[in-house]
Amino acid sequence: MAETPSGGPAGDPQGERLPPMQLLLDNPFLLLFIGVAVPAVLYTIWGVMEVAQIPVAQ
Repeated sequence: MAETPSGGPAGDPQGERLPPMQLLLDNPFLLLFIGVAVPAVLYTIWGVMEVAQIPVAQ
């Protein structure tokens, strides 16, 4: 395993936390969920708005 100059493992610097955005982008299952959920929610909202605009028949 590679080591940093401080002697710790390369991917885990001592005492340093990873930024939240990096944690998000490093998780492929979370990205998959977001990639499916966001369009589904947006298209559902768009569809409800379109149906709500249809005039009521007389």
